[in-house]
Amino acid sequence: MATTSAGLAFSLGKPDGHAAVGREETLENVRQIINATTLPVAADLENGFGDDPSTCAETILLAAATGLSGGSIEDATGNPNNPIYPFELAVERVKAAVAAARSLSRPFVLTARAENLIYGRPDLKDTIKRLEAFADAGADVLFAPGLKTPEEISAVVKAVAPRPVNVVMGLSGGHFSLQQLEDLGVKRVSLGSSLVRAAYGAVFRAAEEILRQGTFTFADTAKSYGDMNTLFGKY
Repeated sequence: MATTSAGLAFSLGKPDGHAAVGREETLENVRQIINATTLPVAADLENGFGDDPSTCAETILLAAATGLSGGSIEDATGNPNNPIYPFELAVERVKAAVAAARSLSRPFVLTARAENLIYGRPDLKDTIKRLEAFADAGADVLFAPGLKTPEEISAVVKAVAPRPVNVVMGLSGGHFSLQQLEDLGVKRVSLGSSLVRAAYGAVFRAAEEILRQGTFTFADTAKSYGDMNTLFGKY
């Protein structure tokens, strides 16, 4: 299983991507998820909750101490005026995170993320350069959210081979089946905030129906009260 920074932020009534959710809030959410499942859990650790490579390393160690099996470090700064770390610093941050992960007594899957494409920098060449450097630094999985075409996905897969590539689905502009992604060489597919946005979308549509039409047909497709009670009664 994997967490989503946006899903957590939205559940707390906060925006995502601007350091609105702190490290301890994130790790507390992780602890709750780990306690609720027997599956291995990886976490979205955003930018490591600090600019300095040593902070990234510290975050990996703290994350592993919660029982996580993996986590990601991204090259987004959280600063809307300067959203992406310079190349050299981005690589040093991944190197520090990898070193911390390798110091552990058990496996920890480190995912390195290049965020250009979702922060208004549609520079695939630079994105691939970063992913290649992250792979050379020892990252276990490479991830560039925002890839939209088969050609873009294929280019990333080939650039970092044989390291596995993660692709996120549920963003606008990219519609692929699992089989299509597998055929392109993708090894892991994540959902990011797509499920929580789908849930909020249903809530908004229901509220808008009530406000604008005074009707309640949204309930016809809602999960039943009994189903929900049965689900949560298992735990």
